[in-house]
Amino acid sequence: MKTQWFLVLLFTVNAVFGQISFEAKPSKTTLGVNERLRIDFVMNQDGDNFSPPDFVNFKVVGGPSQSINNSWINGVRSFSKSYTYFLAPKKRGVFTIGQSTIEIDGEIYKTSPIKITVTAAVDIPKDPNDPSYIASESIHLVAEVSKTNPYLNEAISVVYKLYVAENTGVRNWSEIDTPRYNDFWSQNIEVKGLSVKEGQYKGENYRYVVLKKAVLFPQKTGKLVIEPLTLDVSVEVPSNRRDIFGRLTTTTTSRTVTAGRRTINVKPLPEKNKPADFSGAVGKFDFNVVTSKNSMIASEAFTLRLEVSGKGNLKLFEIPKPSLPATLEVYEPEHKENIATQLSGMRGSISDNYTVVPNEKGQYPIPSVSFSYFDLESKSYKTIPSNQIIVSVAADPTVSSVAPESSSDYNTNRNTASEQFSSFKTETTFVPIQKKPFHGSGLFWVLFLGPLLLIPLTIIVTKKRRDRALDVEGNKIKQNNKLALKYLGEAKSRIGAKDEFYEALDRALHKYLKAKLKLETSEISKDKILELLKNRGVFQSDIETFLGVLQSCELARYTPLDTADMKRDYSAASLAISALDKQLK
Repeated sequence: MKTQWFLVLLFTVNAVFGQISFEAKPSKTTLGVNERLRIDFVMNQDGDNFSPPDFVNFKVVGGPSQSINNSWINGVRSFSKSYTYFLAPKKRGVFTIGQSTIEIDGEIYKTSPIKITVTAAVDIPKDPNDPSYIASESIHLVAEVSKTNPYLNEAISVVYKLYVAENTGVRNWSEIDTPRYNDFWSQNIEVKGLSVKEGQYKGENYRYVVLKKAVLFPQKTGKLVIEPLTLDVSVEVPSNRRDIFGRLTTTTTSRTVTAGRRTINVKPLPEKNKPADFSGAVGKFDFNVVTSKNSMIASEAFTLRLEVSGKGNLKLFEIPKPSLPATLEVYEPEHKENIATQLSGMRGSISDNYTVVPNEKGQYPIPSVSFSYFDLESKSYKTIPSNQIIVSVAADPTVSSVAPESSSDYNTNRNTASEQFSSFKTETTFVPIQKKPFHGSGLFWVLFLGPLLLIPLTIIVTKKRRDRALDVEGNKIKQNNKLALKYLGEAKSRIGAKDEFYEALDRALHKYLKAKLKLETSEISKDKILELLKNRGVFQSDIETFLGVLQSCELARYTPLDTADMKRDYSAASLAISALDKQLK
């Protein structure tokens, strides 16, 4: 009886401990866009052919690392094996990490999908003993807002600056979360190149670059939120180690920085003394109503132009419409804009141009038109009326009755037409051409023997072309060398002298873009290059490599670099030019 109970117990233990499990264990399911996520894929029996999921919307910043735990406690074996990844989210949202697979004892096991919620950036507790803490104290992303309590439709600006402390370098960065301007009319202002400037952050000396600019016009009153800009930055900070010459070495670490939310308290426009024809114009404006001419004949068109010029929200309101006499034929207006958008707001003019046609003579008055706007300087409403215009229309002198032709005039014209071709000759004097036999002529033999002679020549040329086409590696090397010599020769000769090398490398890359994309120097910007290369069908990875080299050139002036870094950037530039040249036809 005891033997039977022992067998039952042994079978139960084997069934419990023999059950295979394979699961994914995330460190958290909700995190900020500036945080890291750890995920472990754990199994209780050894397996092979592990296949991780495709981490879409996440960047793998660490791993995979493998660990095995095998122990015996009181005669009971405990085994676990895990694969660990560290992930950084690329943007906000709710994402699913798919299934991973493992093969155990010939069977395939899968984990369950996991939903991860990524929120806006959060405050992370700082550990002074963590090397990342040094980077967090040395680099800061700041959003500078020109005004936090504007009126409705008043222009404000936001400028994003990256501050970097001395003895700290920035290798590169990537944008994780783009700022969102909900309830604002917004327009980005192009930043042409990265200009390193000296400044102060919280009373200390820093260097900074302006990364992004935007002008905003609030479209609602109350508290509006500007969502933060978040970057993943590769930072080089001093370490406590020294090289063989006694110099301090640097350590590269990845740091996520955010500009933080900014709250804008938008004031409503005053209701007191608001004009009835007010259409939302805010700023400082002039208003003019003019005609292309004031005197004309009937059926002759003229142009009536209503123009608003000045500084303010020019794109966000409508020009008043004129009231014209019913006897004038008026066509739909042509709207024209001549506006420059800067950090201070919009400046320029907008106009509606009406084509007007009077069909009868007379005096036509064009009544006065008024335009109202809210003046930010005086904080009051202004109304500008136009002068009344009189258009004088005279009768059309070309409109008169025409007498029909008489029968005698018709016969005379007919006879004249029949006689006007009498001088043309109607007889010919053609001479026959003497024909010579084609067979046996020189041209005959050239056409007959020429193709036969071309056959062996064609075979030789085709064979050489085929051999060159099959030599893929040789062609790649030749192409890389040719482009490197053409565009990168000067930079290669400067390796070792940091400033001169990166200036030459930057100049070579821009010359290449100007040659291939037919760009002017004033048109070259990161966004413009990205747009043009995408439109030309260049692979995203090749675009990122090329832009990364350009960014390295811009950051080299305040980043500690050595010869190895320069050689690496030169090689990356050569490969990037080669890859782009194959795709830009």
